Amino acid sequence: MKQAVIIAGTPSRTSRLTGVLQYLERILKADGCTVRWIAVADLPPEDLVYARFDSPAIAEANELVKQAEVLVVASPVYKASYSGILKAYLDLLPQKGLAGKTILPVFIGGSMAHLLAIEYALKPVLSVLGACHQLGGVYAVETQVARNADGSYELAEELMERLNDAAADLAEMCSV
Repeated sequence: MKQAVIIAGTPSRTSRLTGVLQYLERILKADGCTVRWIAVADLPPEDLVYARFDSPAIAEANELVKQAEVLVVASPVYKASYSGILKAYLDLLPQKGLAGKTILPVFIGGSMAHLLAIEYALKPVLSVLGACHQLGGVYAVETQVARNADGSYELAEELMERLNDAAADLAEMCSV
C-alpha cells in the first residue's frame, strides 16, 4: 500500500478547503492509499515564523513527506497566491524534499479570477523542491462547497467529478 500525504495550508479549521480534502481522502483510501495529514496550522507557529529547521514537529512533518509517494498540497487563495503558512512550511522542507514525489495541487478561492495561481504561484516552488510529476491541479470556488450546520460539507457535482478524476490519477500513482 502506498503512502499519500495531504498538506493542508489553510489557517482555518473550518475552511471549505477541509471539505474538499476530506472528500479526496475518502477516494484515495477507497483506492488503497494510506493517507496522512499535515495540517500546517497545527504546527508550532514559532517554529514556522522563526524557520526552526531543528524543531521536532517540523522534523516529524518532513518525515511524513519523505515517506510519501504522492502529496496533495492545498491552500486557499490569498492575494493571488497560496497561504503564508503554507509558504512558511514549504520553506522548511529540505532543498530537494519533494524529489520523486507526485503532487496534486488543490486550491480554493472566492472566484475563478485566481485560477492560474496554481500554475504561477505554487508550481514553480514545488519544482524547485524537486517534485518529479505535478498533476494539473484542482481549483475550487468557495460557492462549490457548502458547510453544513453539523460541520460536514457538501460539494457541487462538477467539483466532485474533477476531484474524482484527480484522485484517480493519484491512486494510479499509489498502485505503481
